[in-house]
Amino acid sequence: MIVPGRRTITRLMIPLYAYRDNTCDPRKCTVKKLAQRGLARIVTAVAKIPRSTLLLDPTAEQAVSPADRDLPSITALDCSWEVLDTGAVASWRNRRALPFLVAANPVNFGRPFRLTSVEAMAAALYILGEKEQARTILAPFGWGLRFLEVNADPLEDYARAKDSAEVVALQALYI
Repeated sequence: MIVPGRRTITRLMIPLYAYRDNTCDPRKCTVKKLAQRGLARIVTAVAKIPRSTLLLDPTAEQAVSPADRDLPSITALDCSWEVLDTGAVASWRNRRALPFLVAANPVNFGRPFRLTSVEAMAAALYILGEKEQARTILAPFGWGLRFLEVNADPLEDYARAKDSAEVVALQALYI
């Protein structure tokens, strides 16, 4: 029921989680900044990652696609890939890799597949159709919204794909 004079929320935000093992520089950690603003929740043990989450894992065999929209949350692995025990997450059903995108963060600007955790989460949100939430989590970073500008065409194409196979086929246009 809509009551005159009251604001209504049209969509709930997708909960965002980040597994963080403290192996990256805390001064540059994008996830810590999101958590401080209440935009993401940090978990420090793999066992505490929600099992039904869309787990952003660059070693996954499937790509994030709009077909994943029904998953209840998104989790980024915010850690050093050299020390991550990939066996701990390898059996998870909802592991997804991001398709080809270019970083806009100051450390890796212009480099493909070198995204910060916030860029990865924003890309997943955008592909899932949550463009406003993607903008919201990128806004605290001076370079954040530039990520969407740099990747505008591929993100739009990936967001229109029907499934992982189509996303993978589309990324061939950008590689």
